[in-house]
Amino acid sequence: MKEMRKLKITELNRMDADDFKTSEKLPLVVVLDNVRSLHNIGSVFRTSDAFRVECIYLCGITAIPPHPEIHKTALGAEYTVEWKYVNNTLEAVDNLKKDGYKVYSIEQAEGSIMLNDLQLEVTNKYAVVLGNEVKGVQQEVINHSDGCIEIPQYGTKHSLNVSVTAGIVVWDLFNKLQTEF
Repeated sequence: MKEMRKLKITELNRMDADDFKTSEKLPLVVVLDNVRSLHNIGSVFRTSDAFRVECIYLCGITAIPPHPEIHKTALGAEYTVEWKYVNNTLEAVDNLKKDGYKVYSIEQAEGSIMLNDLQLEVTNKYAVVLGNEVKGVQQEVINHSDGCIEIPQYGTKHSLNVSVTAGIVVWDLFNKLQTEF
């Protein structure tokens, strides 16, 4: 078996925070609709940094940086990824739609599109709404969305953790949307 040497952080050739701020971003906004867990919020920041998400909207009861518990999982991504707080998720969704974004709620709903069947236009801008850990995305927000995306699941559980969901969805959309990185 071939030995593999684990790379050192200095060998990963990651950009610094200043370069990140001016780099090309994925045309994707992640909207957190009343997410309670500070660790989930931090994890979404870290995932969004990894795939150069344009912005995170923190809505309702979703906490905002700076916060030590967000930092614990974000590991500084809360300083690199652009974010804004919007009190009302519905207002955030409506404003994104006015700005030309196609908005999808990540939710199990009638007529939802399975993530693996989702087809996107690389010339469009997108936003995904991730919901509260217990209640999911608010029905009113779903009603204002352009559609719902569902992650196929084959086990006994009804849902995935919101930060895991964010990782799966952002990675999939990155693969479908990125043209040059």
